[in-house]
Amino acid sequence: MMKATVLLCAALMLLLSGTFTEESEVVPFNVMVNNSLMGLAPVTFSTDVFPRGILLGGLRRLMASNGDFKFSYKEDPNYGPFLESVNGVAGNNNDHTYWELLVKTPDGEIKRPDVGIGCYIPSPNEKIILKFSKW
Repeated sequence: MMKATVLLCAALMLLLSGTFTEESEVVPFNVMVNNSLMGLAPVTFSTDVFPRGILLGGLRRLMASNGDFKFSYKEDPNYGPFLESVNGVAGNNNDHTYWELLVKTPDGEIKRPDVGIGCYIPSPNEKIILKFSKW
C-alpha cells in the first residue's frame, strides 16, 4: 500500500510539474532597451513569464538566456525592487538619470505602470520599455 501511495504521489507531481512548465502556457512579451541619452539605438529582446508571473522573473529569464541583456536592481525596504542598471548603465543622482519603466500595449498605447518590476505582470505581446531618462 505504501509503494502505491508513493508512486501515486510521484505521478501526480510529474503531472503537475508539466502543467507549470509547458511552453504553451507562457506569456510572451518584448523588452526594449531605449538609451537615447547616450546616443544608442533601441534594442529589443523577446522573453516570457508564466501566467501571472512578474516582470522581474521575465527579466531574469532574459538575462539568463541572452548575453546581450544584463540588468541589476536594488531592493528598497518600502517599495520593493527597482531598476538600478541596464546593460552596464546605471542611473545617477548627480546627472539626474534613471531607468524609467513604460509599457506599450498591443494596441499601441504607451503607459507608465503604477507598480515596478517586482509587481508588474506582463500581458501577452506587450512591449516593456526600459528607457534611460532624466528627471
